[in-house]
Amino acid sequence: MKKAIALTLLVLFGMQVAGAKDIDLKSYGAKADGKTKVTKILQKAIDEVSKAGGGRVTLSGGVFLITPIEIKSGVELHIEADATLLASPDLADYPERTDVRHYISKGMPRHRNASIIYADEAENIAITGRGTIDCNGTHFVKEKEGDWTGWQYVRTVPRKESLPRVVFFAGCKNVTVTDITMTNQPAGWSYWIHDCDVVHFDRCKIIADVRYPNNDGIHINCSRDVTVSNCIIQTGDDSIIIRANSKSLKENKPCERVVVTNCVLRSWSSGIRFAWTNDGVMRDCSFSNLQIYDTSTGISFYMPGISEVSNDYGREATLIENMTFTNIRMKHVYQPILMELVEKEEVLCAGIRNISFSDMQVECMQFPYIKGRKDCVFEEISFNNCTFERLPEEEFADAKRHGAVYFNKGDRYQHVNNLRFNNTRFIYK
Repeated sequence: MKKAIALTLLVLFGMQVAGAKDIDLKSYGAKADGKTKVTKILQKAIDEVSKAGGGRVTLSGGVFLITPIEIKSGVELHIEADATLLASPDLADYPERTDVRHYISKGMPRHRNASIIYADEAENIAITGRGTIDCNGTHFVKEKEGDWTGWQYVRTVPRKESLPRVVFFAGCKNVTVTDITMTNQPAGWSYWIHDCDVVHFDRCKIIADVRYPNNDGIHINCSRDVTVSNCIIQTGDDSIIIRANSKSLKENKPCERVVVTNCVLRSWSSGIRFAWTNDGVMRDCSFSNLQIYDTSTGISFYMPGISEVSNDYGREATLIENMTFTNIRMKHVYQPILMELVEKEEVLCAGIRNISFSDMQVECMQFPYIKGRKDCVFEEISFNNCTFERLPEEEFADAKRHGAVYFNKGDRYQHVNNLRFNNTRFIYK
């Protein structure tokens, strides 16, 4: 038992385990030329390390081209600083998975479960190293023509076919991702954490092109005890997402005890987004020491109608409670805080309450927008020691070409009880 616990801790923190199996992929005959697919060799190495009880698979000195791989229990995928894991540019290489265990595929957002790196009910897994995961996203988008608005690029494939997520962990326990840089994401989520327990991101970089749609950063859904620290996240879509969409799970699961600290966020959608339509319970999360800049919406609680969300909606009434935001600096954001429940009966809500914003310094185009509904009044929303400075509109001249800015609504406070402003200033510059 003691040996198993020690192995778990060492793998979690990205350290080699004495006596565990350690494979350098080149020693298995993998070519790091960026042209030869090494998927079979890499998967064989992962399978052998997992079967041996755990250890490390190392990529070093070159570019390793892959199609989807699956990380198994006990495996640390280690990408050295001089190595790149390059995703295939061929959409045909990302079919739907049929060997899934933890979820129901037909309940997935956009009915799509494909991904580049996958783990299903694995334990004690890690992706580490100072190397790069290159998602080859330029092959899946094209630039708009004419007088365009929103994002500058669109998908080259129909939405119904959708692009793969990059890293997808479902039903996993004890997951660590450290030091990795992910770049060139297509219109697919960078990390999707789906019904997982004890997940830790540290010192990661997610550098997506802000002109691309739907390349979310870290998407945390129905998961518990997740930390995100010391990360730099730049995305065209939402940088960090907290959700509780259980439609693809056998039972409803909350998303709770998520801690985000010491991060820099930039997004042409939301820096931090909570919920979507008919998500379940999200509670007891904290966000602190954040820099959010050049972002459409700093912090978003926005629940649109079902017709707007492309099958990505849940089966429960949304409840969001006990969220704290402390020591946050926003610079050049269009809407700093958006909290809205749309006026449609199909959008179910059990409440949004006990949300605290403290020690915030914000430079913005618009002041916060908070609008509940008669049948779901927001409760106990407080601002403490905050400053909102409204900048001249000419500083936001390209608003129509800044991703999701068209979601912004102006200033409003409606259907909210106990909305408090303590030592909070609103400044027109």
